[in-house]
Amino acid sequence: MFENLSDRLERSFKILKGEGKITEINVAETLKDVRRALLDADVNYKVAKTFTDTVKQKALGMNVLTAIKPGQLMVKLVHDEMAELMGGEAVELNLEGRPTVIMMAGLNGAGKTTMSGKLALFLKKQKNKRPLLAACDTFRPAAMEQLRVLAEQVDVPIHLEEGATDPVQVALNAIAEAKAKSYDVVIIDTAGRQSIDEELMQQAEDIKRATEPHETLLVVDAMTGQDAVNTAKTFNERLEIDGVILSKLDGDTRGGAALSIRNVVDKPIKFIGTGEKMEALDVFHPERMADRILGMGDVVSLVERAQQQFDLEEAKRLQKKMAKNKFDFEDFLNQIHQIQKMGNIKDLAGMIPGVGKAIKDVDIDDNAFKGIEAIIFSMTPKERHNPEILNLSRKQRIAKGAGRDIKEVNQLIKQFDQMRKVLRMFSSPGGMANMAKMASMMKGGFPGGMPKL
Repeated sequence: MFENLSDRLERSFKILKGEGKITEINVAETLKDVRRALLDADVNYKVAKTFTDTVKQKALGMNVLTAIKPGQLMVKLVHDEMAELMGGEAVELNLEGRPTVIMMAGLNGAGKTTMSGKLALFLKKQKNKRPLLAACDTFRPAAMEQLRVLAEQVDVPIHLEEGATDPVQVALNAIAEAKAKSYDVVIIDTAGRQSIDEELMQQAEDIKRATEPHETLLVVDAMTGQDAVNTAKTFNERLEIDGVILSKLDGDTRGGAALSIRNVVDKPIKFIGTGEKMEALDVFHPERMADRILGMGDVVSLVERAQQQFDLEEAKRLQKKMAKNKFDFEDFLNQIHQIQKMGNIKDLAGMIPGVGKAIKDVDIDDNAFKGIEAIIFSMTPKERHNPEILNLSRKQRIAKGAGRDIKEVNQLIKQFDQMRKVLRMFSSPGGMANMAKMASMMKGGFPGGMPKL
């Protein structure tokens, strides 16, 4: 996410840090390079110029030229102004209606229907709501079927009328059903087009006028840069949208849409799509996004994602098993699945300060766990629950069944055994005390250097 922009900004700040003496001239040179970086990221020209002019004024006003560490202060100024440019703070959904009506709008290919399903899951899990999806794209029957499949996937009810031709009536019928069955939220998936045309806008206006939604959200493709901003501007002029959802932010995104929309359209970005999985929808936090763009990581969002997948009863069960050294391959597989639900692996690693830069050129395949899963699935239930019975003949059978080399099976079992010992140590107070003693003894350093892990 925003790797190219992050690299360019880092190089820009080196102009300032590399000078023995900080002057107004090299501050201006730094910000000129920052402006180029923003323009390369497809940020609106006026937005980029205003941004750097504002940072320069604040820098001079804060005596950045005589500061002890002017380079660091400049990074902070850029960070704060960037967060402000994107809205300053997260903007919550208006969920006061009974039911709340949310209208989704956007062009074909932006991910509007998928986002409708993701939003339904978010409201169900994070807000404890009972959402109803309304299939109002009567123009494209495949969209109805797509929404039906997504509804099943996230286990949310759907209002769908086969053969319907009036999207306004379908939307009104969905709201009536929500009232009758006490659903909290109705998410209306409207029709899209390849490009903006009068028929599309008129239909959207008709649905909005009839349903009076509490939220009108526009889904735009973050990968299209300024085209996304222009789309948002046009939709807002006709529909008066309440907010934007940026989809495909996990792709090859240059950053222009995220950095420009709030300033150009004056509407907040409320959510961002961060992956293909249905759980990959995050509330948009401008300050956290500025952290990530400037390579500072985003630990808060990482912890929040982990908490969303955290099951207290499961954690208690695992702790008991760890203490008895009974943690098995079935438990290990469940933990892998929880990690996968958190999102793209490289994206998660990039949330840890300093890691994003270190792995930017590393190809981390989201299917990296597939080999491990294949090996575990090739085990019998008895073998998964009792790893100690895995002898040579069993390992050979498992390797053949998984289509992997026996070396990989041996390596996985060895790493699993090591992990089980560490988990057991962490799960008991005595083990933790022993680790503390060991850490104290090692303060003077390891004889012969650090051990290889």
